[in-house]
Amino acid sequence: MPHIVFNNNGELITPSNKDGVDFKFIAKSYNVSEKPKKTEYKIGVSNQTKDFLLTLKDNKENKIVKADKITRVTPVTIVKDALNTYVKHTNANVLFSNTSNFSQKAEPQKEYLKDIEYFVNEFETSNEIQIEIGFGSGRHLLYQAQNNPDVQFIGLEIHTPSIEQVLKQIKILNIRNIIIVNYDARLFMEFIKSNSVGKIFVHFPVPWDKKPHRRVYSNDFIYEAKRVLKFTGTLELRTDSRKYFDFCVELLTNLSSGKIEIDINKDLPISSKYEDRWKKQNKNIYDVTLHSFTIDEEIEPNKDFSFGKINNLIKTFENISQKAVIFDDYFYHIEDFYLIENEKNSGLIQITFGSFNRPLSKYLIIRDGIISYYQGEPIPTSSNIKAHNKMKEILTNDYC
Repeated sequence: MPHIVFNNNGELITPSNKDGVDFKFIAKSYNVSEKPKKTEYKIGVSNQTKDFLLTLKDNKENKIVKADKITRVTPVTIVKDALNTYVKHTNANVLFSNTSNFSQKAEPQKEYLKDIEYFVNEFETSNEIQIEIGFGSGRHLLYQAQNNPDVQFIGLEIHTPSIEQVLKQIKILNIRNIIIVNYDARLFMEFIKSNSVGKIFVHFPVPWDKKPHRRVYSNDFIYEAKRVLKFTGTLELRTDSRKYFDFCVELLTNLSSGKIEIDINKDLPISSKYEDRWKKQNKNIYDVTLHSFTIDEEIEPNKDFSFGKINNLIKTFENISQKAVIFDDYFYHIEDFYLIENEKNSGLIQITFGSFNRPLSKYLIIRDGIISYYQGEPIPTSSNIKAHNKMKEILTNDYC
């Protein structure tokens, strides 16, 4: 993490600008507990059109300024420039720094790797979509894309080395119909249009026998899969785990419609390294395929992340619980408070919320009582929306 240790610095005036870096505000931690807590500052900065926070606190007899983990931006040179400019702006005596930008390498272009915002705001295709969840080595995904050039494939994976490997293969093989996304499949499906997907492949998912709640398959996942599948579309599980297979068959046989097809040791034209290993050990491979014969209505995701106004920010800080509040499929946790210096009724609230599978950490910024999300609104998953609505209730309660 980029940081600078220093002493003998002057006062930072905000708002101010130095060498192109805007220093917008300073927010001081606000302790609502009876226990003593070290004071920490969040400095709101803007560099190269990107807003983020720097953290300033005591470091024994000196001080340290570093990037804030929640709001860090890329490339890291933007943050390093802001840190270097801060100590220059305050005439600090630098004792240690790891913010040199001399060896910084350029970020490689990843044409086929998209973030989730792309699917929320931009993704459109007139071709049939097929999705592979957890593509691992990518053998099956690459094979399918090469043999079905008119299909738009989306590969979901959270294992970074697998993503890097498949991106290299896509470039080497000059494949043009794959998009890779690093995101949780159970949440991703919410951003795909109804009746648009021909096939969903789930091959050899982690069985999670001791933590079944972490499995990809669940009633909610199957519901979303059925919604996005077009008429005659299929959801295809392939696994060497008899427990996972039985678990999925039980879920699928509770559906009110659809056809289920089961195979044991079915040969496919392509197999993964993982599958090859199990075949050499003579383990059974189980397939269960759901054929969907329904047409679902399009859904319009709720994207309203607005808040009301806080009338008394300090009173709000002192009345809100900092314990995590947990519901069946989402949660929120209000973690820390900061007051923006020299601004009336203004501050920051550090929060974590949303899905248990992919929790989101952000700051709320309050300027003269008006609340908004610092660095922009969250991805509008159903769990984020539910958590937002609960936080909105308590932040705009009468006692606030």
